[in-house]
Amino acid sequence: MFRDHSLVPAEAIRLAALGFLAEAPRPYAALSAEIRHLTSRIVGPSPELMGTSLELLRYEGLVEAAGGATIRDNPELSITAAGRQALSVLLRAGLRAPVGDLARLGLVLKLRFLHHLPDAEQAEQIAQVIGAGEAEIARLEDLLAHDPKAPALYRAWLDHDIAQMKARLAWLQAQRGSRS
Repeated sequence: MFRDHSLVPAEAIRLAALGFLAEAPRPYAALSAEIRHLTSRIVGPSPELMGTSLELLRYEGLVEAAGGATIRDNPELSITAAGRQALSVLLRAGLRAPVGDLARLGLVLKLRFLHHLPDAEQAEQIAQVIGAGEAEIARLEDLLAHDPKAPALYRAWLDHDIAQMKARLAWLQAQRGSRS
């Protein structure tokens, strides 16, 4: 994790792998394809993300292969108790404001697999996302206020971003309320 306890790229892949396996065992190749599909739709193809080996998860005891097969055999992988514990830790990781591709991926993965936490903890994690969004709005509003004579297109873009963030926060508040 980064110093602010947000996910580094390798942990995003771990979160995706463990989250998918918490839902159902999958063959290695299918799991890899599913992770690649999800992450590449958010951040595009990224060697930084795909460099994480699913075999490492097995070595760490977070997943296991049916019958102890090797990855070469495309075994069905399932999550272990230690993997479920690691998934919970990753789901509780902090988020950076979703302005960059990797931060956005962290948000998408958190929302995709948040259902693996109890409702009260889901509400806490949504509150964390709301806090990050509020900080982002404050940052953008400060940027807008700092230069009142900036070109109209620039100011309109910032106003547009602020409106989008506020709409997301209103939606998240409603989601949080349904889990409290």
